Amino acid sequence: MRKALIGLLLTGWGAAATAEPVVIAALGDSLTQGYGLVQDQGFVPQLQRWLVAEGAEVTLINAGVSGDTTAGGAARVAWTLTPEVDAMIVALGGNDLLRGIAPEVARGNLATILTEAQQAGVEVLLIGMQAPGNYGAEYKAAFDAIYPELAAQYGALFAPSFFAGLAAEGDPSAVSGLMQGDGIHPNAEGVARIVAALGPHVLDLIRSAEE
Repeated sequence: MRKALIGLLLTGWGAAATAEPVVIAALGDSLTQGYGLVQDQGFVPQLQRWLVAEGAEVTLINAGVSGDTTAGGAARVAWTLTPEVDAMIVALGGNDLLRGIAPEVARGNLATILTEAQQAGVEVLLIGMQAPGNYGAEYKAAFDAIYPELAAQYGALFAPSFFAGLAAEGDPSAVSGLMQGDGIHPNAEGVARIVAALGPHVLDLIRSAEE
């Protein structure tokens, strides 16, 4: 939407605006960046191909940084939201969990990201992350609640889990075959299943950005 408004201002209200692809920045960590995979098999390239196959006119920007926490995302979101960006996928929190960062700290960082996007007029798809049970029930409840609550507060679209496409397998042994050797990052087939599950949410994001 904001790009269309800029185009109208530049070309004049009476001139027909030229349709352009929706530009989406994918702000995330190694899962977004494509850790351990050849470039065209990472999350962003596979998602780009999936969306195009669905008929979407879209360009994805890989704003994933391996090892990034929500604090890192908050620190770089302002320069990620360049004028051509219409929408943003936010997939952060896994490294906060690995470091045992307090849920209220992660919440504050994600709120900063969503505030920056809101002020820039950029639509957001917030992808949830769930804490493992061994962190304790209190920690898990506090962390898991961050994502749906912030999505509701800021009017962002919400996808419950980055790994929903893998969980659908229902068989732990099958899921292990979709992961790289470290057991943390998906392999190319795992990414394909993640993309298939998240793709419809991104199509919703594109429609929201076009309104």
